[in-house]
Amino acid sequence: MKVRVGVVVALSMVLMSQPAWARRMPVHDAAESPDYGRKFGGMLGRGALNVLTSFVDIPVNIVHETQAGPPLVGTLTGIAKGVGCGVLRLGSGAVDLVTFWVPGFNGIPVSDSYENCLVSAPQAPAAQIQPAGATSMSPAAWDVPTSEPGAAQAPAPPPTPPEEPPRKRWTK
Repeated sequence: MKVRVGVVVALSMVLMSQPAWARRMPVHDAAESPDYGRKFGGMLGRGALNVLTSFVDIPVNIVHETQAGPPLVGTLTGIAKGVGCGVLRLGSGAVDLVTFWVPGFNGIPVSDSYENCLVSAPQAPAAQIQPAGATSMSPAAWDVPTSEPGAAQAPAPPPTPPEEPPRKRWTK
């Protein structure tokens, strides 16, 4: 009986000590590195961490949503949000574990916080993530061009194909 109580207490302490181990770890930074050798191990580590801890999203979201709203509605919202975030974290970890070897692909990072998986994780600059030879589409490239001198101008429309001469009709 004492052994069961000890196991339950130890397991509860591990599961409830989430803030101590749910912080941004060096493995997250390594997984987003443009250096292939560092990214390789980082994605393996981040993928394993996300797969093994994906269940943590459920109790964390249940507690936070229950505290934030009416008890029943908050609990149901927390269950739904926790299951969704858990599935998202599990999927992200699986993608990391399967594609860790792909050069130039740094996975689909999920927020390091278990309180809200939808908060955007810090990203490496786009130029570091893109493979060699890829063009960067910065937000400035999508701005509407103006007619002011020195302002970016709209790209020229693609050339139209030449018209084919009308075909001759043969009649008897």
